[in-house]
Amino acid sequence: MSLGSDRNGRVTREGPFWDVMEGRAAPPPAAILLGWELVAVDPAVGTIEVAFTASEQFLNPAGVIQGGFLAAMLDDTLGPALGATLGAGLFAPTTDLHVQFLRPARPGRLTGRGRIVRRGREVAFLAGELLDASGQVVATAVATAQVRALPTGGGPGPSGDGPGADGG
Repeated sequence: MSLGSDRNGRVTREGPFWDVMEGRAAPPPAAILLGWELVAVDPAVGTIEVAFTASEQFLNPAGVIQGGFLAAMLDDTLGPALGATLGAGLFAPTTDLHVQFLRPARPGRLTGRGRIVRRGREVAFLAGELLDASGQVVATAVATAQVRALPTGGGPGPSGDGPGADGG
């Protein structure tokens, strides 16, 4: 995590993830659509817990949440686990995402738990799960993300995703 200090000597957090969390930047539209909400984050150990609001708009013809939305929620869980550790000028798009769907998910609150499994200078390996309101795991995922410098225009561009375009 990149730490700086403001004019009054207070510690500040820097980077795209923290810009969104601290109101210096708007959340990405995808995070808004998924109802993304930070529950807890520990950048020192590389873990995060987030919540999503799975609406009835996400239903497939069988009446359960369509798998693509669950995959997007997992991507928006794993990426921010890494993004919370990145400093200003860095982001980490997901380069590979493998999702296993374990049980049907219904509309309502879903909780994502993500963690950094291993991080190198340019590549990170991530893992996590998505739980329903009763605590049952509905899907799991592993991902690879590539740490990159933000393009000179300030934003990650169309390849970035997740809160603060940090790789989720």
